[in-house]
Amino acid sequence: MSHSPDHVLVDPPAGRLRGAVEGGLAVFRAVPYAEPPVGDLRWRPARPHPGWSGVRDATADGPSAPQMYREEGDPVLGGHGSPPFDEDCLTLNIWTPAPDAARRPVLVWIHGGGFVSGSGSLPGYSGATFARDGDLVVVSINYRIGPLGYLYFGPQGDVDEGGNHWLTDQLAALRWVKENIASFGGDPDRITVAGQSGGAVSTAALAGHPRAQGLIRRVILQSPPFGLELPGPDEYLERTAAYLDLAGAKDVDELRALPWQALIGAGAGLFAQTMRWGYWPTPFLPVIDGVTLHQHPAEALLRAGAAGIDVMIGWTREEANFGFALDEGYAAATRDQVTDRIAETFGGPVAAEVYAAYERARPGARAADVLMDLITDELFRVPAVRLAEARAEAGRPVWAYQFDLPTPAHEGRLGAAHCLELPFAFDNFDQWSHAPFLAGLDPAVRDGLAHTMHEAWIAFVRSGDPNHPGMPTWDPYDTRTRTTMRFDSVVTALGDLAGASRLLHGPGSPSA
Repeated sequence: MSHSPDHVLVDPPAGRLRGAVEGGLAVFRAVPYAEPPVGDLRWRPARPHPGWSGVRDATADGPSAPQMYREEGDPVLGGHGSPPFDEDCLTLNIWTPAPDAARRPVLVWIHGGGFVSGSGSLPGYSGATFARDGDLVVVSINYRIGPLGYLYFGPQGDVDEGGNHWLTDQLAALRWVKENIASFGGDPDRITVAGQSGGAVSTAALAGHPRAQGLIRRVILQSPPFGLELPGPDEYLERTAAYLDLAGAKDVDELRALPWQALIGAGAGLFAQTMRWGYWPTPFLPVIDGVTLHQHPAEALLRAGAAGIDVMIGWTREEANFGFALDEGYAAATRDQVTDRIAETFGGPVAAEVYAAYERARPGARAADVLMDLITDELFRVPAVRLAEARAEAGRPVWAYQFDLPTPAHEGRLGAAHCLELPFAFDNFDQWSHAPFLAGLDPAVRDGLAHTMHEAWIAFVRSGDPNHPGMPTWDPYDTRTRTTMRFDSVVTALGDLAGASRLLHGPGSPSA
């Protein structure tokens, strides 16, 4: 290991790296953890990177995973992935206070994005604040998304390698971190994996995976959509057939001959084909293939292999507003439309009664508000509470929170929407200046809440307990008090904060 004012050299087992010194941190970017998944390795399980000789430059971000891209961005996040894109994207970034022998706790961040967007090198996901404020080593990863990460073809030839190529990428990245992170000042025996949305599904899948046993000490699950019904092989192959038709290919071999741009374009067509009114669009999903994934990730967290893992789980109060509140079609939803949608979940005879219950819970609610609260409950809040309940009943550690601070952006229509907690947890609003959904927040309220959340995340990574002197006492969730931390302009620990939703939706498994 050697240093200069601007650069730092490290010698992990994978090979020598030259990183940059940024704001007092040593930062290493675009470090490959797996072989490029190109050519015949497209839609194959990730293979460990063989390493390199000489000094590899790690001072600049590498390409992000191929994905749909609109230069004008979007009205909520302002965009969630930007060029360059390339299939050769299986890399990770590392932030460390120093590549020494200090054996600091390690935080591995897995980005979300509906399984179709995102990048570990997005400015908002910079590990700098966690590394600097918490004396942590932080790793963010890129992995295959969209059709390249989530298409499933069944057995190819005589070998059934399964699907979920995204998951094989993440397992390879986790193994790389385990084997190399000590050279960056990290402790390979104190790894916390954290993710949001689709990244939280990934985090849960890793926590319960046989190939990850012993690699993960803790997990942070931010807004996991555990209410998604994940298809089995036969159901997914129907989706694959529709995709093949859109791509103009008859089989996987023909798809391998197409440029990735054509594959992303066909994925956009699958969006349209799989949309249903009142449901979050998910053209690509994990597949319970019996090879790489044997059960719903929420269920995996209840199995013996994940019993000793510390778990923090939370959601935002109005998750679904992210995807629906700014859509004029949904804003004009009628009572009859929403009642019909409720009937798909609860059955026709009680649909009107359930609608009325949602109205009582939000005085003055429009039909669109009822719909968004229903989707939030189905997809995020109720499955998260069920997981907390089940782990609590088994005597396993779990901490629960709800993010409640609404944004005034877009005349307040977003509320406390999906993704809104991200810049608060990272406490790096300067890296989110492109995001419209933060407009109008009171800086004093914003910064105070961010400090409280950020320090809680750091405390959890370091010790498995999110409590710190700057916040009210946060007790673990149990089935007696059901303590849930409410992150708002005033931070408060409340009993059974999601009780109305929990009781309305009744008992069931976390993945129900």
